[in-house]
Amino acid sequence: MNPKVDFYFSKAQKWHEEIEKLRMIVLDCGLTEELKWGCPCYTFQKSNIVLIHVFKEYCALLFFKGVLLHDANGMLIQQTENVQAARQIRFTNVREIVEMKPILKAYIFEAIEVEKAGLQVVFKKTTEFTIPEEFQNKLDENQALKTAFDALTPGRQRAYNLYFSAPKQSKTRELRVEKYMQQILNGKGLND
Repeated sequence: MNPKVDFYFSKAQKWHEEIEKLRMIVLDCGLTEELKWGCPCYTFQKSNIVLIHVFKEYCALLFFKGVLLHDANGMLIQQTENVQAARQIRFTNVREIVEMKPILKAYIFEAIEVEKAGLQVVFKKTTEFTIPEEFQNKLDENQALKTAFDALTPGRQRAYNLYFSAPKQSKTRELRVEKYMQQILNGKGLND
């Protein structure tokens, strides 16, 4: 146990018992406990393996390279369609965790083996993401905007594409594009 991480468990209200149980299971697998992104993160030889985090509806173990696990029990969940590597196992009560302890340990040990083997996730290239029609129209109409967008780093391009694609209504997508056109022209990313 890492004392720097203790506060996370002591401050938890809704999922306190569940995350304490998850902590014991993960530590029993020989991983190093660290605090990353404000959450308990467990590493093997300085490589991230699994993270414990909480949400309103559930708590979860997040496997950083979960997409590479065999998922024999069909338990791994992709948080959103845009998450490429990580996968979660979600919990809503401590009983589930206790009953699944041997399975959870098997998943953790498999994740360690994936890391030992040096396996890497192959990520989609930025060019493989779909540009929303509303943004594509602006790029086609405005050569300066297209040039500025093409000059952004792939990560910044991806962030804009995901942000512009998120709304269900075309009008909302258009408003988002309009709002950020000048920022793109200025060579800035979505969060700069």
